[in-house]
Amino acid sequence: MTGTGSDGGVGELVENLFRRQYGRMVARLVRILGPRHLSLAEEVVQEALMAALQNWPFRGVPRRPEAWLVQVARNRALDALRRHQSFRRKQEEVRHQLEEFAALATDGFEEVEERVADEQLRMMFLCCQPGLSPASSVALILKTVCGFGVSEIARALLSRPEAVAQRLVRAKRSLRTREVRFEMPAPGEIEPRLELVLAALYSMFTEGYWPQEGDRVIRGDVLREAVRLTSALAASQATARPSTHALLALMLFLSARIPARLEPSGELQLLADQDRRLWDRHTLLRAFAHFEKSISGGRQTSYHLQAAIAALHASAADYASTDWESILRLYDQLLEAQPSPIVRLNRCVALSFVEGPDRALACLKPLEAEPSLRRYHLLPAAQGALCLELGDAGRAARYYREALERPCSRAERRFLRSRLRECEAVRKDRKNRVVSPPGPA
Repeated sequence: MTGTGSDGGVGELVENLFRRQYGRMVARLVRILGPRHLSLAEEVVQEALMAALQNWPFRGVPRRPEAWLVQVARNRALDALRRHQSFRRKQEEVRHQLEEFAALATDGFEEVEERVADEQLRMMFLCCQPGLSPASSVALILKTVCGFGVSEIARALLSRPEAVAQRLVRAKRSLRTREVRFEMPAPGEIEPRLELVLAALYSMFTEGYWPQEGDRVIRGDVLREAVRLTSALAASQATARPSTHALLALMLFLSARIPARLEPSGELQLLADQDRRLWDRHTLLRAFAHFEKSISGGRQTSYHLQAAIAALHASAADYASTDWESILRLYDQLLEAQPSPIVRLNRCVALSFVEGPDRALACLKPLEAEPSLRRYHLLPAAQGALCLELGDAGRAARYYREALERPCSRAERRFLRSRLRECEAVRKDRKNRVVSPPGPA
């Protein structure tokens, strides 16, 4: 055993392990126990993680924490074998597979990464059974493979936690009552399910890149896991479709900006203010390579269009030389392919660079009535920025206050407060100005 120095350090370590290992362990246990026992597999893994939180602060962190977690999960699963009648006929077979599961951790997950990734791909497609609604399938992937909680899923899907919880219950009940095999679907069934898998991974990446709660500007563990899973899809012959490469290209284009997204103080740095020399060139090269592969197919998806927009940003020498007219045209196409309120909001922002902030503000006004954006802080934040650009500091301040009343991360809250102070400084400066009386003739 080794120490960490603080309970907080143990909590952070377990959180990182949770993000890396949760989906792998659940997928392996579902393969062993069967899809109908998905809830049991999740329960076993969660118990192992809780045991780590309870034991490690007092006994120290084991030298191989991943192996420790797997051993505890294996013991919990063996206990379940004795409790569940459904395992009695094949108890020895399942016990043998659980021993193999524990041995895997001893050897190290990295040694069999391809096998582990294959199991996670099967798990994702298992969540997309015919008969489940698209929202239920995406929610189930985010829960079982990505390790998201109900509130995180609700934020990702712009839904209510109660609705998400109900979807998960119905989806797991469907798996319990149907004879479902833990395997990839037939080639002809992959395409519609792949769309749902990509949607879930995109939601996961978005939460990592732009967290809606908490104190972090970037959730690196979430972001990296989304990139890893999408890379596994792109590396698999069965799922290496143009849309997969397009989504991976988009993730990599955005990931390349991360070194410049934070100021030295840790505060958020907007794209306009980023030092592009800090962008990760190796990641950009990977992004362009996958973007090239994505255009080999005849079908253009929303991921193609978003990746093309990101590629234009990556190609510009600086913010001032960005080709906003081409970006606006791409947003017009994206709005046709994906007519969502978020896309409309982003298009309005691009419009401001082509036709001016006043036209963009008029474009944003109808979005205030969108139910899914009523708690979305980036709408009033965008309106505030446009008002400030027009010189209307008072109206901008009202929008920034409205944004601060909506859920957002602590880092974004600090950024919004700094903009509000800027508005107040402008108003104060104007109020204090006086007209000098004319001098003598």
